[in-house]
Amino acid sequence: MPLRMKNNRLTFTLCALIFALLTWFFWPTSPTKPIADPSAPTHVPSSSASDPSPTSAPRTPPTTPAPPAERSTLADLLNAPSKNIRDDLRVVSEILETFRTNFPRTGNPVGTNAEITAVLAGNNKLQLALIPADHSAINRSTGELLDRWGTPFFFHAESGSRMEVRSAGPDKKHHTADDEALIP
Repeated sequence: MPLRMKNNRLTFTLCALIFALLTWFFWPTSPTKPIADPSAPTHVPSSSASDPSPTSAPRTPPTTPAPPAERSTLADLLNAPSKNIRDDLRVVSEILETFRTNFPRTGNPVGTNAEITAVLAGNNKLQLALIPADHSAINRSTGELLDRWGTPFFFHAESGSRMEVRSAGPDKKHHTADDEALIP
């Protein structure tokens, strides 16, 4: 048999196989029924003795509400009145560690305080919010994560897996004697 004829048979067989697969994949498994408009009034005829056949209103498929997104509780104790700045720094460090665990190839989030806060609040490829975007420790106008005195934390990535987190302390000035820092 000539080579050209074999190629034509092979092409025909492949086309038939693809057609069969596409037909099987897109073929409806059950007849489709139009879904009634839920806002349209439905008419249910009343049953009478002269009409013994049962009637029912058209049914619409039940809709299940989407489950609410789970809220992270990692930041619940951040800036809590019953805690202190050392506890706050541990909370922020734990949030960063959880981020690194979920993004092992990325390592620490990078950028300014506002950029790091946005990533931790869900602006990442998994949309994983480790700190709620509406948390009281996030400045609404700047998007920065604030310490208990209302000063933005200072983040310094020492490596992909080490992040220094610094609070300016009660005097609200960075790099003074009352600063508190957590260096893992």
